[in-house]
Amino acid sequence: MATSDTDKAVTENEPPRGTGAPAGGEGPTTEKQPSQRAYHHPAAGWGAAKSVTRILMREHELIDGPRAIFKMNHEGGGFDCPGCAWPDDTKGLKLDICENGIKHVTWEMTPKRAGRELFAAHSVSELATWTDFALEDQGRLTEPMVYNEETDHYEPVTWKAAFELIGSELRALDDPNKAAFYTSGRLGNEATFLYQLMAREYGTNNLPDCSNMCHEASGRALQASLGTGKGTADLADWESADALFIMGVNAASNAPRMLTALAEAYRRGAQIVHVNPLIEAAATRTIVPHDFVDMALFKSTRTSTLNLQVRAGGDMALLRGMAKAVIDESASNPKALDREFIDRHTQGFEEYRALCEATPWQELERQSGLTRADILKAAEVYSRADRTLISWCLGVSQHEHGVDTVREIVNLLLLRGNLGREGAGPSPVRGHSNVQGNRTCGIDHRPTPEFLDRLADVCGIDPPRAHGLDTVGVVEGMHRGTVKVFVGMGGNFAMAAPDTMYTAEGLRRCELTVHVSTKLNRSHLIHGRKALILPCLGRTEKDHQRRGLQATSVEDSMSMVHLSHGMKRPASPHLLSEPAIIACMARATLPDSAVPWEQYIEDYDRIRDTMAQALDGFEDFNRRVRLPLGFRIKQPARELVFLTPSGRAEFSAAALPDVVPQDDMLVLQTMRSHDQWNTTIYSDDDRYRGIKNLRTLVLMNRADMRSRGITPGSLVDITATSKDGSKRSLTGYRALSYDMPRGCAAGYMPEMNALIGAADYSTQSAQPLMKNVKVRVAPSDSGTDSA
Repeated sequence: MATSDTDKAVTENEPPRGTGAPAGGEGPTTEKQPSQRAYHHPAAGWGAAKSVTRILMREHELIDGPRAIFKMNHEGGGFDCPGCAWPDDTKGLKLDICENGIKHVTWEMTPKRAGRELFAAHSVSELATWTDFALEDQGRLTEPMVYNEETDHYEPVTWKAAFELIGSELRALDDPNKAAFYTSGRLGNEATFLYQLMAREYGTNNLPDCSNMCHEASGRALQASLGTGKGTADLADWESADALFIMGVNAASNAPRMLTALAEAYRRGAQIVHVNPLIEAAATRTIVPHDFVDMALFKSTRTSTLNLQVRAGGDMALLRGMAKAVIDESASNPKALDREFIDRHTQGFEEYRALCEATPWQELERQSGLTRADILKAAEVYSRADRTLISWCLGVSQHEHGVDTVREIVNLLLLRGNLGREGAGPSPVRGHSNVQGNRTCGIDHRPTPEFLDRLADVCGIDPPRAHGLDTVGVVEGMHRGTVKVFVGMGGNFAMAAPDTMYTAEGLRRCELTVHVSTKLNRSHLIHGRKALILPCLGRTEKDHQRRGLQATSVEDSMSMVHLSHGMKRPASPHLLSEPAIIACMARATLPDSAVPWEQYIEDYDRIRDTMAQALDGFEDFNRRVRLPLGFRIKQPARELVFLTPSGRAEFSAAALPDVVPQDDMLVLQTMRSHDQWNTTIYSDDDRYRGIKNLRTLVLMNRADMRSRGITPGSLVDITATSKDGSKRSLTGYRALSYDMPRGCAAGYMPEMNALIGAADYSTQSAQPLMKNVKVRVAPSDSGTDSA
């Protein structure tokens, strides 16, 4: 069986050099030689079609797979893709799907089963040596399992006994804050609401979620600037914008359905500017698979009119430079700024203008990694467009200054009144299918008093008022002994969190770890003294409860809420839905609770009726969610109503950070491959980057490689220096040259999460710095081995 290198990262003051042996990754083991060849084909198109065919055949889903293709993201009985959070088409598109969504769905629908026979045959210690791919490839979990410390095996347990164990452990804690309740972005709105209700009735706001690691900076920035933690743009705005700025996102892999919007924008003459250290496939051209004529004619459409390769973390300097150019232009062109909008709806403009004027061009060039001419090109696109939309993802948010950068995006939009009107506004790209809905429905370790007051009134509980722990805080708490019970709703916490070894040590110090999952993953094997694996229904599966077939709702990146209906029989008769699991945990933990947990599970309409009373924007929930396209949660900032202290949109005047690496340091960004979704790895290939049979790599600028004596394909050792001075190393990785600015590097997560120290998080957002890892790269002792 394939083995894992998860625990082979070295964490010491002075890490030893590698032996020159190639490192193994978390994908499938292969004897094939790694290779790299530039990909010159359009994004999506026939490459995606061929990939989908291979996926359906590999997973033996030649019947249910095509059925799913015609059900996924369809209104009126379809199910929501469990992948990204891109909004569904509003005009009746029958193939509103993408390659990676089909991968995700067929991976879930696999006929393989990880039943009691698997756990009887393999100890936890043995399973821990398998790769992440090998673990998930065992198939769907079929029944609850409990860890037996004496035998080192997971064994079957009844649902009743599992819930009794959870309830007894939680009731035994002398402080509710010694428990943490983690949420992955796949959890539906109804389950989300019940989960936070259970945690708060129990007595804690320890509600970490995956957003803590992804878009926390975006939410805090938008809240400070506009009084809302979400973007204001919707899909119609994408369809009418004159200029689109796409920042820090690999859309072809992480939000592939965006390609449709980009192709349509180019056809109507919009300007499309991509800002990223790497020129990714979505920034070139595409053939959208549901455009059958284009597919037949091999006719591609450009998806970019300008590509700007900023240095890692240089986005803020680019934005500041664009703002400076627009303000300079206003001296001779009164229409360069929307003074009426600025005067009526904003605060802090004069301070921001003075800051822009005082920032020298030389410093803007140095920090952005671009020339003044490049910055002025972007500024000209912005100035000439009547309606501009700016979208961004983790390449912007996962930096020390992520909050300041997102606020700078808003600053730029405010200068020309690009808010509160069609075709304009901020539009963050959320990565997971319901991560935004999780936050909307109460998964927030920093809840507002207003939210808690309303929850108390509607649900009859007395929620705690003190802020809880986020992801970073929970891992710290495990090490300090102040977090004893960890409950994870979905996800793969051990591999998603930074500092892999430190996180693993923390989980092992818990008294109890509970994971609600569809498949086996590494987090189940890095467990507390007691441990449970609770298998749940997948998004594609029918959810039968006492009062009939149920549906759950999700919220996309643009605040649209709609229902999702499963289409197939559950993988096992022993699976429970996530709402049912949460309700049973709640009753076992809170036996005297007045919350009608059992009635909620009989009919999810009852949950939605309560949510309609407790959550702003969910009024008349049950009726509105059944409308043909669902409904959009109201966005006050969209209507130029700003829930800020001043009642206006707030300019920020943050100092420009110094992002230029020192000495021989590189700034490494962790990323996903194309054949990967979050921590789930489908293969060792990365088609759009031209890489085959390799995950343990580091992409570097060719000149940076030459200056370090590194030849393409040779083995290198990577040493990261944390904020606290500690060092972490990965050895035996292959260095590949790639088109990126000097001083930058990139490699795959979750393998490279091992380089990110526990201290490496933003002081602005507490997000781990997954796009800003300070590393040194040197040839391995036997670094002559080459691909």
